[in-house]
Amino acid sequence: MQQSLKSKQVVLGVSGGIAAYKAVELLRLLVKEGAEVTVVMTENAKQFVTPLTFEALSGRPVYHEIFGNEASGSMEHIRAAEKADLMIVAPATANSIGKMTHGLADDPLSTLFSAFAGPVLVAPAMNDQMWANPAVQENIRILKKRGIGVIEPEAGELACGAVGLGRLAEPERLLTEIRKNLLRQTDFSGKRILVTAGPTREPLDPVRFITNRSSGKMGYAIARQARSRGAEVTLISGPTHLEPPFGVTLLNCQRTGEMAEQVLHHLPQCDVLIMTAAVGDFAPETVSKEKIKKSGEQSLVLNLHPTQDILQAVADKKTHQLIVGFAAESENVVQSATEKLRRKQLDMIVANDISAPGIGFQSDNNQVTLIDRHQKAESLPLLSKMEIADILLDRILAQLNDR
Repeated sequence: MQQSLKSKQVVLGVSGGIAAYKAVELLRLLVKEGAEVTVVMTENAKQFVTPLTFEALSGRPVYHEIFGNEASGSMEHIRAAEKADLMIVAPATANSIGKMTHGLADDPLSTLFSAFAGPVLVAPAMNDQMWANPAVQENIRILKKRGIGVIEPEAGELACGAVGLGRLAEPERLLTEIRKNLLRQTDFSGKRILVTAGPTREPLDPVRFITNRSSGKMGYAIARQARSRGAEVTLISGPTHLEPPFGVTLLNCQRTGEMAEQVLHHLPQCDVLIMTAAVGDFAPETVSKEKIKKSGEQSLVLNLHPTQDILQAVADKKTHQLIVGFAAESENVVQSATEKLRRKQLDMIVANDISAPGIGFQSDNNQVTLIDRHQKAESLPLLSKMEIADILLDRILAQLNDR
């Protein structure tokens, strides 16, 4: 069933491209479904469609000048941004995308974007060579990393006469993405989600420790997206350099034992546990109170013992919780992850190949396989970790609804 847009507050940003005419149709569709739409335009956008057209369809003043009209002086556009449930920029030119990416605010659209704290969708439209430009693609990657939804352009005949990738998505598709995004803002309301992230550190002496290359980016992305979708989120994190997502309760830890203690303490209160943390499998049997000094050419022998198996401890204590694990594998990826799913009594596991270059640890992107409790595998293409987080949350929600 489609979600009604009645009384939803939407900001429609229009930048200066020939595809601006499609924004008129999108506005018509939004208004028809009951949305209350405020339009903001760049100066160049007015070369294609007049503000009066958008004002007549929306029934609201159009913000198209930073200075020079009554709406600008009374800061109505800022108030519209504060009240809006969603902002969509369609079409988004290469120039507007560059401004949004790098924090420039010298026109009405980029100024309002800078003041908007809610969910944003960007629908690019441009020449195919411009779309393929490395600088444009890097800007798109940065926007995705920040959690901004990008509605990819379509292939077809372009305004310049060329045929390629760069056409603005059709208004009906844009409307579908708006509905989907608005629905996601509340689909986890009332759910309590516990997420682990980052590496653990097991000390050797006061200055050295054993750890791994996990950045924590996947767990932080999941925590951020779950919070944006209405969940109450607690994030248990090993040491990282990441900023905690807004509205998320952050609990820091260092050692595997500390993380285990935190997880088991908060497990009874949560509905979903997502274990993205790269927990160390081994720790030194003894920790030196003093710095271990080098003694000539003599080798240093470390005796290591297994750390606590947090997922196994969770399996022994869980009641109603849905448990999701992660498996970083270098060979037989799906087979090894499926075995871990079965052995640890998980509801879902996310497997990724750590031997693949350019993805996984430290990267903003990854390529993973989702395996559900029925051992059905779903391989995802290379995506940003923000995109993977939303897909994973979609699958988790489906399992919760099936219970």
